Amino acid sequence: MMDRLRAFTVLGIETSCDETAAAVVRGCAPGPGEILSNVVLSQIDAHRPYGGVVPEIAARAHVEALDAIVEQALAEAGIGLFDLDAVAATAGPGLIGGVMVGLTTAKALALATAKPLVAVNHLEAHALTVRLTDGAVFPFLLLLISGGHCQLLAVEGIGRFHLYGTTIDDAVGEAFDKTAKLLGLPYPGGPSVEAWARAGNSRRFSLPRPLLGREGADFSLSGLKTAVRQIVRGETWSDAATADLAASFQAAVLDVLIDRSAAALARFRSEFPGISTFVVAGGVAANTAIRNALSDLCAREGFEIKIPPPRLCTDNAAMVAWAGVEHGQLGLFDALTVAPRARWPLQDAPAGGSQMPGASEKRAVSSSRTA
Repeated sequence: MMDRLRAFTVLGIETSCDETAAAVVRGCAPGPGEILSNVVLSQIDAHRPYGGVVPEIAARAHVEALDAIVEQALAEAGIGLFDLDAVAATAGPGLIGGVMVGLTTAKALALATAKPLVAVNHLEAHALTVRLTDGAVFPFLLLLISGGHCQLLAVEGIGRFHLYGTTIDDAVGEAFDKTAKLLGLPYPGGPSVEAWARAGNSRRFSLPRPLLGREGADFSLSGLKTAVRQIVRGETWSDAATADLAASFQAAVLDVLIDRSAAALARFRSEFPGISTFVVAGGVAANTAIRNALSDLCAREGFEIKIPPPRLCTDNAAMVAWAGVEHGQLGLFDALTVAPRARWPLQDAPAGGSQMPGASEKRAVSSSRTA
């Protein structure tokens, strides 16, 4: 078994959506780790004319850019491929074409250098980012909010996630993006809504707060989006109205997130007495208003909140590389036959990958493979 106290150096590759990214991270669990390089190439300009990510365009762009991005990440880190302890890549969930590009590249690099491979769950990479940045210790309560996901989970260890609540329809980021389209705001929608909301009156429009005060910690945001659509159809529109509706929408989202998170905090406190760490991760965690509102909640509830810096909330490869460090130090690696996954629920991703295709071949690898 590998020495778990030795610092690992891992190349991470991220291609699950519309960022082509590679990074080199060095560290030892539970962190903090050192980001030696973190290169992210955004495809925003390619997708902006369509108002959203086009999977075929994204996959083609990953193919065209990834090799150069990996070379740049290694060069900036001052690391050669044979100096690595492992190669990690997002294996899902995500747009399957993009996931295939990154995972195939990682397999080729691992094969060529005889380095072990770590097939990373993209959501787990988000969840573990606070260990990279802050050295957060298990267990902690996690709010994962992104374009495609909205979940509250107790995180007890690598691959050990217990779901408290999830969205029954739209994710938070999805609701932001759809609202931006309804308001005619440019892509990417989430940052556009946030920017317009700063100048708006959040009390002008009365919007629903789905599931507010209900038992449990599930979310529902589809009704909020529908209410925005109905207002847009009936309003004589102006920039002021756009700002006010953006502010009203964001205020409703904040109320829902605070209410659902408060319910989860109470449950977590009862299940883990004396533990009071609340982690927020995912692309939507870059929203300043959301960060501030959840920080205020934790101050009231006696929890310590940990949120990665905005550049590490959105998709990046440093978080993937760090997940590779965490798995690598447990001796958990994947066979080159491991398959990409479009869907991969976080609570179905135990350490050792027993729910993954090719999981029977995920195993502890002797230190001789990474010498």
